[in-house]
Amino acid sequence: MKDRLAASYWLHESHFAAVSNALVTDRRRKAIERFEAEGFPTVRHEDWKYTNLKKVLKEDYALYSPFDAQDDAEPLEFKDIKRFLVNDIDCYRVVFINGRYSSWLSETTHSGFDVCTLGSAWKKYAHHIEPHFGQLTEDLGALVQLNTALAWDGLYVRVPNGVTLDKPIQALYFTTGDQPIFNQTRSLIILGENAQAEIIERHQSLTTAQSWTNAVDEVFMGAGARMHWVKLQHDEASAALTQHSVVHQKQDSHATVHTISTDGKFLRNNLDFKLAESGAEARMFGLSLADGKQLMDHHTRVDHLAPHCTSHENYKGLFDGESNGVFNGQIHVHVDAQKTLAFQQNDNLVLNEKAAIDTKPQLEIFADDVKCSHGCTVGQLNEDALFYLRARGIKEKEARALLMVAFAHDAVADIQHPSLQAKLNRLIGKKLGVKNFGFAL
Repeated sequence: MKDRLAASYWLHESHFAAVSNALVTDRRRKAIERFEAEGFPTVRHEDWKYTNLKKVLKEDYALYSPFDAQDDAEPLEFKDIKRFLVNDIDCYRVVFINGRYSSWLSETTHSGFDVCTLGSAWKKYAHHIEPHFGQLTEDLGALVQLNTALAWDGLYVRVPNGVTLDKPIQALYFTTGDQPIFNQTRSLIILGENAQAEIIERHQSLTTAQSWTNAVDEVFMGAGARMHWVKLQHDEASAALTQHSVVHQKQDSHATVHTISTDGKFLRNNLDFKLAESGAEARMFGLSLADGKQLMDHHTRVDHLAPHCTSHENYKGLFDGESNGVFNGQIHVHVDAQKTLAFQQNDNLVLNEKAAIDTKPQLEIFADDVKCSHGCTVGQLNEDALFYLRARGIKEKEARALLMVAFAHDAVADIQHPSLQAKLNRLIGKKLGVKNFGFAL
């Protein structure tokens, strides 16, 4: 498979070069050369010690590119995707099917700001993309290099200085077809000074065939910019997702990212923040609800590069059946990052003796005037609390669900939009076996 991916790049190199400058073409070429040299990560790599890609790599995936011929038939209609939307929110909508933009299902704009696709933006706004594409990801791992070399399309957002998007963006990536497929998607988000945006993202397979999406996101936030990004990972049991998102923040910018992982056979999330100027603040919330033989892996890294920056990280996990969880959170406080405030917590419940969680919170501090804390817990449901609820007439199943609901609530409490909160309540409630996730709160 590695050779086929490399061949796919060299086959389309001339197309990439035709629409990008020498800098971007050189970044793509170096990326595929690095991927060819490294290959897919294995458990011998420290960052992949507990996350084995073998069960994903065993499939014989179809590889599509934006330069392949398009089918004339439109495979999906709005009724096919409606249930995956947060319907009560008036929003911009950017839809992709097997990595290709679906214009008939999307609602984009170029009125005062740009909400469209990276593929179309290459043709219209190359001067905005070229200084940013690949800048934050040149030194990252093999899967990111593969994406840099092959990905063409994904979400593109550019908001000028002082502008607030008038409504949220929903980015939806659908997989269809009756054969295994490997998709590469790439997103670029550029927020100017004091600009604001809200993004709701979902990757969703509409088939029982095996699928793997390898996604990379680069986010550039100007001084005073604000962003709220919610990632809904509620996919089919045949779907795998590897995603690496990097956020670069300037002075007094504020970013919040929620990652809600409930379904999919294999989920690997890398989330990196670079707090480059004073006053920048990053907030990360995660929730993993795993059962069966699911694997859910969250790797986070926060680089405090400047003084007076703040990071807050709270990840929760519930693991049942024979599922496996991984959490590796790194906070790196650099020499000049005095007056840093950094908080990191990872709490987990293991509900079955065959389930497991490997958790590794890390602090690396090279400044001497900081306030930092980190910690993790792994346990089971509190038997005393369970007895208390049952003694008051609540059946065991409902009592267990109540305790799990209360445990998970912190990970989504910071989401303020009522319609999105209701959508999450339904998804999480279904996973936990309760009709209404919010009923006990």
